[in-house]
Amino acid sequence: MRQKFSTGPLFNEMESRSGNIRACYKAFFKWFSGESLSAIRKKQKEAQEIFRLSGITFISDNSKQEHKKTDLIPFDFVPRIITSTEWSHVDSGIRQRTGAINAFLFDVYHDQEIFKEKKIPLELIARNPAFLDKMIGLSPPGNIYTHIVGSDIIRTDPKTYYVLEDNARTPSGASYMLENREAMINLFPELFSRIKVKPVQDYTANLLRTLAESAPHKKSKVVVCILTPGPFNSAYYEHAFLADQMGIELVEGSDLKVRDGRVHVRTINGFTPIDVIYRRIDDDYLDPLNFNSDSLLGVPGLFDVYRAGRISIANAPGTGIADDKSIYSYMPEIIKFYTGEAPILDNVPTWRCSEVESLNYVLNNMDSLVVKEVHGSGGYGMLIGPNSTKLMRKDFSERLKAKPDKYIAQPVLPLSTVPIFGGRGLTPRHVDLRPFSLMSPKGISVTPGGLTRVALKKGSLVVNSSQGGGTKDTWILEG
Repeated sequence: MRQKFSTGPLFNEMESRSGNIRACYKAFFKWFSGESLSAIRKKQKEAQEIFRLSGITFISDNSKQEHKKTDLIPFDFVPRIITSTEWSHVDSGIRQRTGAINAFLFDVYHDQEIFKEKKIPLELIARNPAFLDKMIGLSPPGNIYTHIVGSDIIRTDPKTYYVLEDNARTPSGASYMLENREAMINLFPELFSRIKVKPVQDYTANLLRTLAESAPHKKSKVVVCILTPGPFNSAYYEHAFLADQMGIELVEGSDLKVRDGRVHVRTINGFTPIDVIYRRIDDDYLDPLNFNSDSLLGVPGLFDVYRAGRISIANAPGTGIADDKSIYSYMPEIIKFYTGEAPILDNVPTWRCSEVESLNYVLNNMDSLVVKEVHGSGGYGMLIGPNSTKLMRKDFSERLKAKPDKYIAQPVLPLSTVPIFGGRGLTPRHVDLRPFSLMSPKGISVTPGGLTRVALKKGSLVVNSSQGGGTKDTWILEG
C-alpha cells in the first residue's frame, strides 16, 4: 500500500503526479510490492535494534547538563534514490561551492579583496562573533580552511536543488550516513544485488587521506587524532565512530600537551607528537591561552603551535563565519567573485533583516516566511510562519525590531517528499540532504550520497533529529 501525495505543488521523488512510479524507484517498488507488510515491519524493528546495539545515538541539546538525554536516531529503511545524472549536477555544485567558501575564507583573513570591491559589506565580518582576528595573515597548511563541509540541500522539482545552508566549522552526520548504509546491506542484501548503488563506505578512508594530505610537512607517516569535547557532546557517538573507522586516537584536551614546540598525545608509551587534529570543538574552547581562558576542553598553547605551522587543524579556526546565514545570503556573489562562474546550485531567496526594506517586508509577511537566527542551528531559534500563532509572530516581531541584524527570512519552499514506511505501507514525508565534501591541497571530493534527513511527522518541515526527525540511506544509482 502507498498513500498518494502527488497532487498540488509538492514534488514526490518516487511518484509522478499521474500516479506513476518514477524510473529510479521502479526496481525498489517492485521489490517492496512483493514483500509482506509483516516481514517489512520485522525488518524495520531489526534495524532499530541494530542501531541500539551499535550505540547509534545523539544527545538531545539542553542548557541544563543534568537534563541531557541520549536517544536513538530514528531510521527509516526506505532509501532515497537519486539518478547518476541528477547527482552529477549536485556533485558539481558542491565542488564549486566548497572551493569558493575556502577562497572566501583565505581572502577574509588576508587581502579582503571582496570587501574592497564592495561585493559584500565589511560589517558582516566586523560584527561576526565567528571572525577570529588572530587568524588575520595566518595561512593554514596548503591554504585549506574547509577540509570537511556539509551543505544542506533541498529539492523542489525534478531539476531544481537549492542550498539551504552551509556547515563549514564542524559538520556532523557522516557517521549516520555510513551506519545507514551498513544497516541496509545487512538487512536487505538482495536489494543491492538487484539495484546498483554507488558506495559510500570509503568515506572514512578518504577522510583520513584528506587529513594526512593536509599535514604541515610531508612525512611517510602522518599522525592524526580527533579532538572531542567528551561523551556529553551531542555528536560524541560520531567522534568515536570516525576515530574507530580511521584507526586513529580519539582524544580530549587533557590527553594533549604542548612540548618543545609540538603538540603531543599521551599514550601508554609516553608522549607522541601529532601532525593533524580533526577538531570537533568550537574555536572558543580550543586553547585557553589564546581564546576562552575558562576552557577545560582545549589544549594550552595549541594555537601557538598552529600559528608556527607545526600542526594542522581541520577545519581551520575561524571557518565559522562561513556558517553565518547572513554570509550565506551573499554566496552567489562569493561564488562569482572567486570562480568567475554562476552558481551551479542556487541559494534559497533570502531577506536580510539588517536591511530596512527587507525588515519591513518580513515584519509584514511573517505568516508566510521562515525566520531564522543567523547563528542558529538544529532547527532552534526559528519561526515557521504558516505553522505559527499570532502570539509567536508578535514575539518574533519584537525580536526582529530589537536586533534585526541577528535574523534572516526565507520563503517556505515546497520541499520534496520521499516515501517512508508508515507501518501499513508507504507514506510521503519531507526531506533534505547533507552531502559531504572533503578538501585537501590535492583537490576536492564529494561522497556519492550523503545524509538524508526526514521529517517523520506528517506535514512537518523540520528534519532535525532533536525535533522529531529521522534519517534514511541515500542511494545514488550507478550509470
